[in-house]
Amino acid sequence: MENDRKEKTYPKPMSFPMMVFWTGLIGGLFWSTIGWLAYYFNFTEIRPNILLEPWALGSWKYGWIGTLISILLLGCISVVAAFIYYAALRKFTGFWVGLGYGVVLFLLVFFVLNPLFPSMDSIVDLNRDTLISSVCLYIVYGIFIGYSINYEYQNTEMKRKETAS
Repeated sequence: MENDRKEKTYPKPMSFPMMVFWTGLIGGLFWSTIGWLAYYFNFTEIRPNILLEPWALGSWKYGWIGTLISILLLGCISVVAAFIYYAALRKFTGFWVGLGYGVVLFLLVFFVLNPLFPSMDSIVDLNRDTLISSVCLYIVYGIFIGYSINYEYQNTEMKRKETAS
């Protein structure tokens, strides 16, 4: 009988920065894997391994271990991108902001960071399939990050206002 009267304890909810971390990591791992599948099925000429080209020596970076390490590194880079979104854009509602964030990331990689990747052609030399696939991947990635962070931010704010009143 006494056990029935005890209040149930629930696990403490995840902190907002921790949720941003996991959103960035899972988003980066998932969408870079989709990018590898797009390369594998010839939708794009750009493979995740391109990330290792300027930094790693040897031909291992073109094999399966290079692909795996590249996907993991893209997951880590995605955490940084998620925290940038969190810091700058979390208060904006709707998926359009995430879509725009994905486009900005695409432009950053394909225009600004392009010289870092020797095997990646300039944007004017890439074929149409590669451009369309890449833009779409960056857009859905941006929407995933943006909508996830914004949704959690709106819920947190709503709960905060409810407890304040």
